[in-house]
Amino acid sequence: MKQKPTNSTTIGANAESAARNYLQQQGLTFIDANYRFKGGEIDLIMSTTDAVLVFIEVRLRNHSGYGSGAESITYRKQQRISRTAQHYLQCNPQQQERALRFDVISAVQRQGQYQFEWIQQAFWPGDNY
Repeated sequence: MKQKPTNSTTIGANAESAARNYLQQQGLTFIDANYRFKGGEIDLIMSTTDAVLVFIEVRLRNHSGYGSGAESITYRKQQRISRTAQHYLQCNPQQQERALRFDVISAVQRQGQYQFEWIQQAFWPGDNY
């Protein structure tokens, strides 16, 4: 029987799941995934051991020839992530007093294994290139 081809949504979900596992191994605690608000999405929301709330964008690249996943986070994408994070905080007032951080994790799959580049404090809302 012929196997159904994997679509990009499934591929992205697999990369996000692998990134989540990787970050948990690094000591982060999972809070939420795929938080959506009007034209924006945050792939992962996690917490550090010192209670910093971390909003994480996961970028999957087929190969590094097009640059890293982190390099693909445009100013416009940063704005969408920032607005979505602001909405998350408004809907979760218990999180509002925490320190915040915006990270990017770039994933490349080689020989069936993910390799990650984790950029902490990759940007801050309002940053300009």
